[in-house]
Amino acid sequence: MKRFERLSQIRRLDPVTDALEIYRLSVAFEFPWDYTRALELALYRTYAVPSIGRLLARTAELTERPQKRYDDTVLLLDTVVEHGFATEEGRTAIRRINQMHRSYDISDDDMRYVLSTFVVMPRRWIDAYGWRRLSRHEIVAATEYYRTLGRHMGIPGIPKTYEEFEALLDAYEEEHFGWDEQSRRVSDATLDLMASWYPRALAPLLRTATLALLDEPLLRAFDYTPPGAATSAFVRRAVRARGRLVRLLPPRRAPHFARQNREIKGYPDGYRLADLGTRPVPGLRGCPVRHRDTSAADVVE
Repeated sequence: MKRFERLSQIRRLDPVTDALEIYRLSVAFEFPWDYTRALELALYRTYAVPSIGRLLARTAELTERPQKRYDDTVLLLDTVVEHGFATEEGRTAIRRINQMHRSYDISDDDMRYVLSTFVVMPRRWIDAYGWRRLSRHEIVAATEYYRTLGRHMGIPGIPKTYEEFEALLDAYEEEHFGWDEQSRRVSDATLDLMASWYPRALAPLLRTATLALLDEPLLRAFDYTPPGAATSAFVRRAVRARGRLVRLLPPRRAPHFARQNREIKGYPDGYRLADLGTRPVPGLRGCPVRHRDTSAADVVE
C-alpha cells in the first residue's frame, strides 16, 4: 500500500452514509497518535469553562483518580469508534456515558460545547501538526460521526455542519472562558497525569512543552505564565517535524485503537465495558439527584 492509497479509499466513500467507516480509517490508520493528542487537548480545554471545571473538581475524579478517569473516558469513547453505534459493545459504552452524565446537572449548552471540541480540535491539530491535512471527506465524516454520538447522548440542538460546530466553539469560549480556582486544580491534576506517563525527571520539561502547545485564551483562563516565544516555537516545530517524518514512513497496515495506547495504565488484566466509569451517589461529589437508569443508546436508531 502506498502512502496516499487509503486517502483515495476514503474519497471513494460517501462522507455521510459511510461516516463511521471513514472516521475509523482516519482515527485508527491515518492519524492514531494525532487523534489521541487532539482529543486529550479537546477535553482539557473544556475545563476553562468554569461550570465544567467546577463540576469536575466537585466529583474529584480528575483530582483524586486521574488515571482511572482518563482510562475510562478513552476506553468508552474508543469502543464506539471500534465497534460502531449499533453493536452490543457500542450500546454498552454509550449507556455508561449517559448514566454518568445524567447523574449531574449539566446544561445542554455545556454538552453541545464539549461535543464541538471533539469535532473541531482534531481538525485544527491535524492541519497544524499531522503528516497531511484532513480531507473534506474526513471533516464531513467526523462531523456526522459526532452528530450521531450526540443524538445517542440525547443532546438537543446539535449543529449540522463542521462550520456550525466551529462557530459554536469559538463563540462559547469567547463568552465563557474564565479564571476559576477549582478549574485550575483540575487543570494542574491533568498536567501532572500527562507528565506521570514518562520518567519523573522529564516532568518539568513535559509541563513546559504542553503549555507551549496551548493557545493564549486557554493559558489566560488558567492563569498560566506562557512559555517564552522561542520555547513555544521550538516545541511546535518539533511536533510538526514528527508529522513530516511520519509522512515518509510506510502507511499503517493494521488499525491502532486508543485502547492500545501506552497511556492506558489502569487495566493490565483487562476490563468489562459495563464496569467502566463511575456510579455517582446522590448528594455526594456534586451529584444532585438520582436519575432514571436509561440511555438514549436504547432508543436512537
